[in-house]
Amino acid sequence: MHEFKQLLRGAAGTLGISLMEDMCERFFRYYRLLIEWNEKFNLTSLVEPRDVAIKHFIDSLTCLLVHNPAGGARVVDIGTGAGFPGLPVKIVREDLLCTLVESTGKKVSFLRQVTGALGMSDVEIVCGRAEELAHHARYRASFDLALARAVAPLPVLLEYALPFLRIGGYFIALKGPAVQEELPASGNALNVLGGNVKEIMTVFLPVTGDERKLVLIEKTGSTPEKYPRRPGVPQRRPL
Repeated sequence: MHEFKQLLRGAAGTLGISLMEDMCERFFRYYRLLIEWNEKFNLTSLVEPRDVAIKHFIDSLTCLLVHNPAGGARVVDIGTGAGFPGLPVKIVREDLLCTLVESTGKKVSFLRQVTGALGMSDVEIVCGRAEELAHHARYRASFDLALARAVAPLPVLLEYALPFLRIGGYFIALKGPAVQEELPASGNALNVLGGNVKEIMTVFLPVTGDERKLVLIEKTGSTPEKYPRRPGVPQRRPL
């Protein structure tokens, strides 16, 4: 436990993110639950302490480097899976109001177990598809920040994410170096959905040196009511 927390704190410090002892404790308990559940359900292929600490937890926290939202901001994590990046961000920024969107029931059960075990408040876990939830009045155009990590190509992600955002809100896509090839194909989606690329930040993960690209997109106009299209269509026919 001590080595895990030391690794995590050191890596976060390299990025300029300060982790308190209670945060490190929560991350360790999150790790233990992830490994425990992973024996029954396939939540992650990464199980070694170093890999989970760096490639899941620290990787998730990199989004705070490109945009650190105001206190009390509403954040939606689309296709969160086992909770990345939303839960690590919530551990560090307890003041955020987080909604985690996941369509797989077993993963939703895991998320509820984790948030309960860690005593987290202001976290809503929603079992559903982004294409459907973004049409609900409760969620549409109501978030300050949307997050998505390695869910789909950028043009598809834009259709999932931008309808959730209020004008002036931001979407952060946590991607690998290949996003450079996805950007040229994203122009039409940005125009149609009301978004603008604000910044692309390159980050190298501490310890492993893996390259990450953080794409920051501002919601600059309202998204037409018909978007997102019905489940599966954005993936099959990207804008």
